[in-house]
Amino acid sequence: MPTTKFQNLTLTISLIVLGIMAGFFWTYTINVNRAMLQVDGKTYAVVQSLFNQNVRHSMFFSFYFGGVLAPLIAIVANWKSYKTAPFWLMVAAFAVYLGGVFIYTSMVNLPLNEITEAWDPANVPSDWTTIRQAWNDANAFRTIMAFIAFVANALALMFRANQAS
Repeated sequence: MPTTKFQNLTLTISLIVLGIMAGFFWTYTINVNRAMLQVDGKTYAVVQSLFNQNVRHSMFFSFYFGGVLAPLIAIVANWKSYKTAPFWLMVAAFAVYLGGVFIYTSMVNLPLNEITEAWDPANVPSDWTTIRQAWNDANAFRTIMAFIAFVANALALMFRANQAS
């Protein structure tokens, strides 16, 4: 089934958005979290709180929420191709990001953020390293999910290109 430029554009925009989010989580997991393992509790409390506060801006939110919206728009734009592998790869990318990043963040990472932001840096709880590890593990999970969503979207675009040739 031939596709339109608009259908391919929606898939491409979805790929870009998911790629940026996968890169964001990857960078945080591989670089920032590793660096934060080397600091004491007081420093961790201050810096983690600053990270949480400073990630709340329009550019981050546009890509974070865009990770849900862009694949959904691509699915809607390509619904007539529902019998093809690229369509179901788009659905997979959407579902993985929605569940593994978006919903998971609200259920796991955000509550952990609230805990760490409530800490008094001069008097961090004795189990602060356990909470730090829980947050790092949760962020690693989001990294994997964002990467899987990105790969599914990339495969959809690749298979779509092969169908056109």
